[in-house]
Amino acid sequence: MFDSLKERFENIFSSLRGKGKLSEEDINLALREVRRALLEADVNYKVVKDVVEAIRARATGQQVLESITPSQLIFTIVYEELIKIMGEAPAPLVISPKPPTVYMMVGLQGSGKTTTTVKIARRMSKGHKPLVVACDLRRPAAVEQLRVLAEKANIPFFGPEAGETDPVAVARKSRAYAESRLCDMILLDTAGRLQMDDELMHELEAMKAATAPTEILLVVDSMTGQEAVNVAGTFHERLGLTGVVLTKLDGDARGGPSLAVRASTGVPIKLAGCGEKTEDLEVFDARRM
Repeated sequence: MFDSLKERFENIFSSLRGKGKLSEEDINLALREVRRALLEADVNYKVVKDVVEAIRARATGQQVLESITPSQLIFTIVYEELIKIMGEAPAPLVISPKPPTVYMMVGLQGSGKTTTTVKIARRMSKGHKPLVVACDLRRPAAVEQLRVLAEKANIPFFGPEAGETDPVAVARKSRAYAESRLCDMILLDTAGRLQMDDELMHELEAMKAATAPTEILLVVDSMTGQEAVNVAGTFHERLGLTGVVLTKLDGDARGGPSLAVRASTGVPIKLAGCGEKTEDLEVFDARRM
């Protein structure tokens, strides 16, 4: 996903390597290219402005201008500032000291929320017994999709009774079901929309109040570009997100959301989906990215 951005940065740094010392003009030209590369990668413009200014403040110091390896110092500064906006250390999922641990999965329709719910359940099943719960009662076949994925991954499933239409009631009842099956973790697959609306948010707020989730995880499609920042901001304002899961990192997305969501909201990116199989989920590590 970061291939095109990597290529742009390599070109920027190669133009600096031939210079014995750097002038402020050299740095300004390089930063102009860094800004352009980030904007083309679909990073939110406010985040681009902040990161370029942070790089400029460090890059125009005497240590860089008088260094015998200025291009290497600039490279290090850019690397460290990108790490800073994405998160300097991986953020692990929180486990409640008093079971069950409840993860509430939220996000827009089409972000990969249902698949991600099962991916996380499968990942956590190595040390826990998770239960996935179908709380998306609006989208046709959403309940069945979760049921089938859970069955394939050998994960316990709980869904609504025939004709049931209240997702908050389903979420509430899942606790007793989890206890009866000795499940110490509950993952709520909530409804999504093509766009955010008040009705959806009220439903999610009611579910949060009823279940007291340990984590509220926003699933973001990495191909949505700058809109990801607006989506994350709204969900965070209404629900108080604890983490973000990026999906479709194996696609040809330009990488903007991963560089911008945390910087814009302060919410850490915890996991990244890198394929369609239920095992294709990894801890998000900015340094490795």
